[in-house]
Amino acid sequence: MSDQPADSTTPKRYDLIDPDVRLMLQVREGNAAAYEQLVERYRNRLLSVLEHLVPRRGLAEDMVQEVFMRVYRARKTYRPDAKFSTWLFTIADNVAKNALRSVIKRKEVQFNAAPNDSAAMPAMENLAKEPSRFMPTRRIAQAELSEMVRKAVQSLNDRQRMALLLCKFEHMSYEDVAAAMNLTTKAVKSLMSRARNNLREMLEPYVHGGALPFGLVEGVDGGPQSDSDVAVSEAD
Repeated sequence: MSDQPADSTTPKRYDLIDPDVRLMLQVREGNAAAYEQLVERYRNRLLSVLEHLVPRRGLAEDMVQEVFMRVYRARKTYRPDAKFSTWLFTIADNVAKNALRSVIKRKEVQFNAAPNDSAAMPAMENLAKEPSRFMPTRRIAQAELSEMVRKAVQSLNDRQRMALLLCKFEHMSYEDVAAAMNLTTKAVKSLMSRARNNLREMLEPYVHGGALPFGLVEGVDGGPQSDSDVAVSEAD
């Protein structure tokens, strides 16, 4: 799979509207300082997404390095066909899929690992605070709720989790997520709908009644792991 996203049917001058595209064009011309600036801007953002996809923070950090290595190797052939963040997360998605295949082969899949560190918690807290979905009828410690949300997100299948992280934490549009994941917009909407429904089913008993979500007790993953929800990408 190519790291370059599909060309848009409506060409845009991303070099005019995206300052990060302009930086990457400078990287293409050999500007090392521009490359370092992009690394500085996106390192933590990439890590905050990738550490929710793999079992160990150390592996996520290695993946971030791999993403930036691919960016550097691709600099000479880079084309400003999309926003820089979309192009970057296309590469990140490919790196994540390769890493997950390696982890599965080594039988090391443990998505219910303990929280990596406090840096990831604000994103989980933001998701937990969404009033339209999680309105507690009892007072719940925020840290406890955030931990339950984190485990629920970890239990989603890879495609749902990536779409959710890009939409909610990177604030990417469905169209940009579709480009980053090489899916159709219809498929991304389906992934997000299924992710929301799965999270609601897992968390509502806990939020409203205090019952520990089935499958999340003692860190056992309980979310659906089927990939059937991405089949719609072939029928847009």
